[in-house]
Amino acid sequence: MPPLVRWRRSNWSHWVTLLGAFASSLAEALTGHHGDRYVLLDGTVAKTCRVQAQGHYYGKVRREGVNLQVITADEGTLLWISPALPGGTHDMKAAREHDIMTTCARLDLEVLADKGYIGAGGTVITPIRRRTHTELSGKQEASNKVHAALRAPVERTIARIKQWRILSHARISPNKLSSVSAALPTLMIYT
Repeated sequence: MPPLVRWRRSNWSHWVTLLGAFASSLAEALTGHHGDRYVLLDGTVAKTCRVQAQGHYYGKVRREGVNLQVITADEGTLLWISPALPGGTHDMKAAREHDIMTTCARLDLEVLADKGYIGAGGTVITPIRRRTHTELSGKQEASNKVHAALRAPVERTIARIKQWRILSHARISPNKLSSVSAALPTLMIYT
């Protein structure tokens, strides 16, 4: 391999590490948020192809990946991306592992999340789930529509995040995606 190619690879890793150093912690990101006192939370799976550990297979996308938790402001501004966890990790477990619920409760921030976070407690607000053999009332359906409309910005932000080629199909070790996810908020602010 020519020396120039080796230099580029090490240089890439160096810049990702430097950009990740500018990333704020969860508490810092949420403390600096001055919106309507609520944030949006959702999880996504970034596909990978080099996996050596158990638990990285995610059945929904039928391939290996890593779970990333994304928190945005009410208008969709990216506030924080979690470090990478194995793709088979459920969103609720990932949020608990990153202490998202306890940090938001301590900061008195309400969190709008999808049905994957039902039962999270604290200040997490999820849509109303239909029980078996029953239908939702008109009021409950209207409430779910408003909830979905308020959560739309986090879905758009995740779509923007997945436009980065490194997260659409990563060909690096899943362990390195934590430093990439730390660098992404800095990159998205300045691009």
